[in-house]
Amino acid sequence: NVDMIIIRENTEGEYSGVEHEVYPGVVESIKVVTKASSLRVAEYAFELAYMTGRKKVTAVHKANIMKLADGLFLEATREVAKRYPFIKYEEMIIDNCAMQMVKNPWQFDVMVLPNLYGSIVQNIATGITGGPGLTAGASLGCNYQLFQQGCRHTGKDIAGHRISNPSALLFSSILMLRALGLPRFADLIDTALSRVLSEKKVRTKDIGGKNTTDEFTNEVCKTIEDIRKNSRPGSV
Repeated sequence: NVDMIIIRENTEGEYSGVEHEVYPGVVESIKVVTKASSLRVAEYAFELAYMTGRKKVTAVHKANIMKLADGLFLEATREVAKRYPFIKYEEMIIDNCAMQMVKNPWQFDVMVLPNLYGSIVQNIATGITGGPGLTAGASLGCNYQLFQQGCRHTGKDIAGHRISNPSALLFSSILMLRALGLPRFADLIDTALSRVLSEKKVRTKDIGGKNTTDEFTNEVCKTIEDIRKNSRPGSV
């Protein structure tokens, strides 16, 4: 019953790709944090929390060590938090956050993080909620949106075996349909997929079953048809 949203800044931080060798055998990697990007991701996190009825936003950081870089990130999140006094705001150091995610993930609601910490936390969240086959994700920009699994697990070890769980892909597709303004279709797939997962009759190996990817997908499609047949005309 873990229910959290992880909002990760996805353009800078340790993933900025600014590296160079300052001396043979000594490499320097530059962490880039800007006020503009920090404000943008903080504003999205709080607005999403407000629009979806969430109660709390947690900013994750390492400002006790990286006082300037993560300090700037916290400066931005605190600035935005003042505009949403009805949403509880808290801050948590990434070390403690990693432990709390495993120990008590139910305490989190919406989390907003710089790039690297977001990558770590989203993988922890994926691990404690069933694995990469279940977690949905999206990369959202001002002009473009990309929807994909929430955990970038390539799954090379099971490639070609037809045992991967397509749920994460389907959940991500549901997010895409909502973003495109097609909520009826999103709700239909969401209801069918949730029903198949909750009934536990057809399951892939990663969630304790023996069914193939095709068998699971076919069951979802069959459930969609059943829902449509039993619905009022024009409702789905």
